Formats: sequence, C-alpha cells, structure tokens
Amino acid sequence: MEQLVQQLKDGTMQLLEVPFPVLGPGMVMVRNHYSAISAGTEGKTVNDARLGYLAKARARQNEVKKVVKAARTYGLADTYKMVMNKLEAPSALGYSCAGEVIAIADDVRGFRVGDRVACAGGSAVHAEVVAVPENLCAKVPESVSLDEASMTTIAAIALQGIRLSDTQLGGNAVVIGLGLIGKMTMILLRAAGVRPIGVDIDARQVESTRALGFDHVFVREQHGIENEIIDLCEGFGTDAVLITAGTSSLDPVNLAGRVARPKGKVVIVGNVPTGFDRKDFYRKELDLRMSASYGPGRYDRAYEEEGLDYPIGYVRWTENRNMQAVLAMLASGAVDFSPLISHRFDFRDARQAYDMIVSKSEEFAGVILAYDTGKTLAQKVVRKQNTPMKSGVVVASFIGAGSFAQNFLLPNLAGLHLRHIVTARPNNARNVADKYGFAGALSSVEELLADEHCNTVFVATRHDTHAQYVLAALRAGKNVFVEKPLCLHPDELEEIARVAAQSAGRLMVGFNRRFSPVTDGLKKELKPSRPVSMHYQINAGALPADHWVHDPKTGGGRILGEACHFIDLAIFLSGSKVQSIQVTSLGTSPGVEDTAAIVLKMVNGSVAVINYFSNGHPSLPKERLEVQQDGQFWQVEDFKKLRKNGLGKPLKTWAKAQKGYGEELQAFADSIRKGEPAPISLEELYHSMWVTFKVLEELKG
Repeated sequence: MEQLVQQLKDGTMQLLEVPFPVLGPGMVMVRNHYSAISAGTEGKTVNDARLGYLAKARARQNEVKKVVKAARTYGLADTYKMVMNKLEAPSALGYSCAGEVIAIADDVRGFRVGDRVACAGGSAVHAEVVAVPENLCAKVPESVSLDEASMTTIAAIALQGIRLSDTQLGGNAVVIGLGLIGKMTMILLRAAGVRPIGVDIDARQVESTRALGFDHVFVREQHGIENEIIDLCEGFGTDAVLITAGTSSLDPVNLAGRVARPKGKVVIVGNVPTGFDRKDFYRKELDLRMSASYGPGRYDRAYEEEGLDYPIGYVRWTENRNMQAVLAMLASGAVDFSPLISHRFDFRDARQAYDMIVSKSEEFAGVILAYDTGKTLAQKVVRKQNTPMKSGVVVASFIGAGSFAQNFLLPNLAGLHLRHIVTARPNNARNVADKYGFAGALSSVEELLADEHCNTVFVATRHDTHAQYVLAALRAGKNVFVEKPLCLHPDELEEIARVAAQSAGRLMVGFNRRFSPVTDGLKKELKPSRPVSMHYQINAGALPADHWVHDPKTGGGRILGEACHFIDLAIFLSGSKVQSIQVTSLGTSPGVEDTAAIVLKMVNGSVAVINYFSNGHPSLPKERLEVQQDGQFWQVEDFKKLRKNGLGKPLKTWAKAQKGYGEELQAFADSIRKGEPAPISLEELYHSMWVTFKVLEELKG
C-alpha cells in the first residue's frame, strides 16, 4: 500500500510504498476512501518543513537547546546523526479520514468488518490503509457520503470550540478566521440557533462565506467594524468570540476583547499568540478559554490508546461523542458541509493539493483526497529476495525501531544480515528498512517470527510488550536481544527464565553499561577477591508526570525502565549477588517514583549506593560513579573519564560518552557466530531483574 509522507529536512513529499499498519489491541483497520486535508494545520507543517535550517532553528529554539545538550554528551558527530535521523525520516500527514473497516482486533466490540467509519488522530493519516484506536472511530450513517464524512474530525474541532463558548439559543457569536474550521463553526452556530458574525483579513474568504448564506461577515480592515459588530449585538457586544485563525499577530485576541460583552467568552481554537491587551479583558472580566482540538480525551493516552472512555454522566462530550454528533447532524440534514468541499484530488496527486495550499494559488476550503478502492494492495514491502541462512551467520529482524533503536542499536550492527522489520508506524518501517538495508518490512510480528531465514530477533518496542515478544521469539527458537527492561512483572520474569532455559536461542538484555570500555578499564583495576564500595549518582532529569514511562501498565516507571541497568552494573562490578536491599524515595509527583536512594548489600560484603535522582540541575553530570577498594579510589565521569585516586591525569579520557552500546551488540553477535553462550548468563539477567523488582517492592512498602 502507499502512504503520503514528507521529509522534515526539506519538505520533499512522496507517496511511499509501506507495509500495512500493525493491528494492535483495541485497533480498527480501515481502508480509506477519502481523507481531508486540514489546510491550516497541515499547510503550516508542510511550509515549515520547506524552510531552511536557519529558519527552522529560529522557529524551534527549544529543540535547538536539546541538540546542544545532546552534543555535550554524545559528541558533535553522533548528535548530528541523531538530528539527521529525525529530519530525513518520512513524516506522516493527515488526521481526518473515512472509509471501510477491513479488520478489527480481538478486543474491539463496537465495530465489525464492513462498517463505514470516520477516523481521527495521529493514526488517521493520508494512506490507503490505516489502523486507528477504537475511541477514535465513529460509524458513518448510510445517508452520509464518505467524502463529507472524511471531514468529521475537522468539524469536531469546530464543535468543541462552540461547546466551550457556552453560547445559547438566540445568542450571538463572532468567528475570527474564516478558513475551513471557521466556516464549519459558522454553519454549526447557525444550526444551533446562534447568530454567527464572521471576520477575516482575506476578502476572498469573506465572500466565500457570504456565498454560504451568511449576511454578517466582514473584512477585518473595514472601517468601524468593531462598532458595527457591537451594534449587531444590541449594543452590548457579542456573547462569545471563537478565534479560528492561524497567525502570529495579536490582533485576533485584542479584537475579541473589544467586541465581546461583559462576562463574555473568548475561545481560542486556532494557533494564535495570547499576549493580549489586558485592559478590555480586565474591565469586562472576560473568560479566555483554550480549546484542545476535538474534545475531552484528546492527548490522553488512556482514552486514545488504551480505550478508556469517560462516563457520560461526568463528561457529556468526548472527542468521540463530538464526532458522532457531527455525523448525526449530517445525517439529519441539520448541517451540510458538502458546499465546503472546494477541491478533490486523486490520492496520487496529493502533492499538487499541498502545493496549491502552500502557494495559495487558488481559493480553497475543504480539500479532499480520493483513493482507488478497487486497487489490490500489497500488505508488505519486499526489498530483497530470500537468501539461505548459513551456520554462524547472524540474520536479524527487528520488532520496533523508534529513536533509541535508530540512534544506538542499528548503527552498531555492522556485519549482520538484516532481514525483516515490523513497527507500529508503516512509514517508519519503510524508512528504517531502506536506510539500514533490511530485506523487507512486514505488518505482522507472527510472520516475522515464522521466517525460517531469521535466527535472531531484536525487541525495541515499548516496555509493556517486551515480555510477550521475548517469549514468542524464544519459543520460535530465535536468539533474542531485548532492550531494558526485560519485563514489567515478576511472573513474566519467571516465565521468561523457564522458557529461555529450554529454548535453542540465546537471551540478551540491553544492560550496556557493563560492556563500556570505561567499565572494562575499571573492572581490570579491581581485585576480584576483595569487596568494593560504590556510590553511583544518576542525574536522570525530570519527565512529565503523564509520560508513558511513568504509566505502570505501559512503561512500568523509571526505576524499572532505566534504573535496572545501573543496578546491573553495580552487581557486575561487585562480582557478587545481592544479599539485602534498602530503598528511600522522594515523591516528586503523585504516583511517580523517579527519585530514590537504593542501597544494595552484596553477599561478598560489597556495598552499592545508587542515587537515581530526577530533581537535579541539568548542569550536573548525568552519571558519576565512585568505587573504593583497599585504600584505592576510582571515579567515572559520564563515561568519558576514568580517574584513579582523584588526582592528576585521568587513567583514560574519551571524546564522547562510552556507554557500551556497540560493544554489547558485538559481544552478542559474536556469541551467535561462534556458537557460544550469551555474553550475560541467564542467571545474571534473572538476578538483575529480580533485584529491580525487589527495589520496587521496597518503594511501595
């Protein structure tokens, strides 16, 4: 199948042959008939991508700061590669489409194959097939055409703005910005018995809105416009102002303050600055509200990805119920959006549509892409033909390939035969396959594991799927490399240990620190027969409280997800198992455990104090390890320097952090080639994870 993508590097746009999306739990797979282009949002995205590097940097100064910080840790060369990985990756476009359901996940109850649906969100892209969470799909009534239904998500944005405005039957509202969402807002207000008044800086938009039957529409530059609007509202001012414009100017917000009545509502739907003139808002006690896209549930992972609905008694209008309301109004004839469809393009001509939008060569409103639904679609991408697997050759496939895999795993796999890749996003699968030379990109993990030409599987997905993929790969007799953590639950650890012990494949976890050249140099300095004391300070930095890593179901928390490999390093350096554990934590946010002091007492008498802190200053080193033994003292600074006894020249210095990614992968590959056991024994892997779970138990009391 094909998907429309663009490169953030230079805005290059193309139709890319990609595999079908993965049908995960709670997902609905839809063959698109139509998708709608949001000219404002997507037009800006495309235009920004076509800017030069300097203009991009000016527009994204926060991103520039992150790059500078990364360069201090990883060096200029590696940081440049990370940035280019992101800029050169094909980025998806679109968030509103409609089509026919062709498959559903086992746990989906509200839809069946053959249903006509409208889809929303980051998965509802311009592609021949999409897989969308159940809560972001709505059934399309038979009387509603799919081309009109493809604009449902965009209309839901307009509807949510109206809901926040608290307008009532017989009231009035001013709409500033008469693009597609502005026109939809005018139509919906009229249907609700509210008198709409439109304003735009473009006379063409004003005239096209007037052609829809609206009498009170004004060009912003019209003399006396503010007084005329106030007069239309019985001299008091408008009950509400909905700003659906996209601009860097403060004029829309300031105009809203001047034309609103006392105690009125100002709702920002579009992308405008909010540094407004305080006087009008203060004197009138205006209520300024931000509308978050198409309704409650937006940006809530539990709602959008996990399928958790909000009780209707507490949240009447969610994003899905807003979508249903739009479709119901279309079915009843209460609203008609068909006059808003100004252009239809075949999907294969999508680039022409965006060129028109960015250049504004024609007047436009609703721009629709139409798909060839009679076309036979390939579910996978085959780049190379099968080659027989030879003994001692590593033939590897990947499940998942996000930024971590692309920055730290794949660049360090020279000499491996890369077979297949499966990722959640089809465009990412194709990009990684092309960039690193995979034979093909698939849409099914089951097909990947059934491939007899593959003997090794890398699992680089979100934490909650690690255990299931590790178990499936081991049962298929594959060698398995999984990024930390190995699993999220103790019972999963027990099952993995049991299956791994019986599997023909090796198991390896990405405990990379023990493979670092810095660690190797330190280990050689230590006397294996003598206990050591360690103080390991990790300045992890804060993550937002709603980050997926903090979610117990998805990420397991930062102690389990990241601190596990600091625990593993301490065990490795001590050369002994853990005998006892003490943990003290500082709760930085409710439900978040990411700042803790962990004390490990080893069987051989060694002691490790691991301070995993998220509340440190960013100027501090990310990692600082101090080790003492028999009157000697060693210090590791961010895995760039190894000092002894704290004085004089370091034993060794590296230009960039040496965290052992390449070395661990080389050791794993060599074990397969030579037919040797995995670099970390199953017993060691088990113990490091077992200790981590015990740390979590201590944290929870």
